[in-house]
Amino acid sequence: MIDRSPIPVAVLTGFLGSGKTSLLNAMLKEEMLANACVIINEFGEIGIDHLLVEKSDDNIVELSSGCLCCTIRGDLIVTIADLLSRRDAGTVKTFDRIVIETTGLADPAPVLHALMRDDLLVQRLRLEGVITVVDGVNGWATLDAHPEAVKQVAVADRIVLTKLDLLTGLAGEEKMFAIIGRLRKLNPSARLLTTHRGEATAAKLFTMGLFDPTTKTVNVQGWLADEAVHRHEHHHHDKSRHDAHIRSFAFSDARAISPQGLELFFELLASYHGANMLRMKGLIKTSDDPTRPLAVHGVQHVFHPPVRLKEWPDGKAETRLVFIVKDIEKSEIEGLFKAFTDQISGGADAFTDKTLSLNR
Repeated sequence: MIDRSPIPVAVLTGFLGSGKTSLLNAMLKEEMLANACVIINEFGEIGIDHLLVEKSDDNIVELSSGCLCCTIRGDLIVTIADLLSRRDAGTVKTFDRIVIETTGLADPAPVLHALMRDDLLVQRLRLEGVITVVDGVNGWATLDAHPEAVKQVAVADRIVLTKLDLLTGLAGEEKMFAIIGRLRKLNPSARLLTTHRGEATAAKLFTMGLFDPTTKTVNVQGWLADEAVHRHEHHHHDKSRHDAHIRSFAFSDARAISPQGLELFFELLASYHGANMLRMKGLIKTSDDPTRPLAVHGVQHVFHPPVRLKEWPDGKAETRLVFIVKDIEKSEIEGLFKAFTDQISGGADAFTDKTLSLNR
């Protein structure tokens, strides 16, 4: 019997030279990834440790640790669809998670869009989250020089700081605290781990809480971390060149939103703010089923189909949304959402009138 329960997918990103290779090779030796499938962009700098390679089939390699490793030769969606069909047919081993490694220069958004948009992938996979690797020695200069690196940090669920053992003495300690402070400001909701003393383990990285196949629910604290966002909300006065444009905020609303109102909110959000809405995630209370929240997730103008949970994971029945954006004020998005909960009994015309007046 084919196991068709949703397969968790993690995206591993990080700028060139950040240490993705070392981290991935270390994790592939861990029990938790023994049945994983790793998809590697062949233009990336990743080099899977050749000592681990056991047997090869075209671009799919089985490692001695048990993992499958696949090199992308074309379209990501085609690659994953092929892997799933081989898994179903029993021609490759039954993997229980997928890790996608992006190139060091890549914006992770197109990878996330593919996972959210393709009908087959939406049915068969569940996005677990984004892991971003940052070089503790050169990371500050990289963030100053490359907006892509800032975006990789901004959309992360987990940030892994590497090479801290190279920072020695008082100057090294100051540099370490500076980069940690900068990363926390850029993305307060991400959990920050280091490779120092083996802290960044698979168990800590691959439990991001967005979707747990065993419980079919969301770990709210682990996924949203909205309290951390609230503590850092007013950080956009930061003078660092690219960082100054990135901000994060969270808001909640105890009132329910109608399904029609939610659909229109997403449409307006995508059309007015799509390009600059780097990441949105949350739980939403809807008027048609207020005891069972919708877990929602968006990257720019693309939204994953909402997932209806069995119950409120922490018993707190209220909408909670976390945003990471570029050059958008909190009041613009919160005002737009609350226009719909204000107008819950006003019908679609009231929604449209109110929201259009907000955006004129």
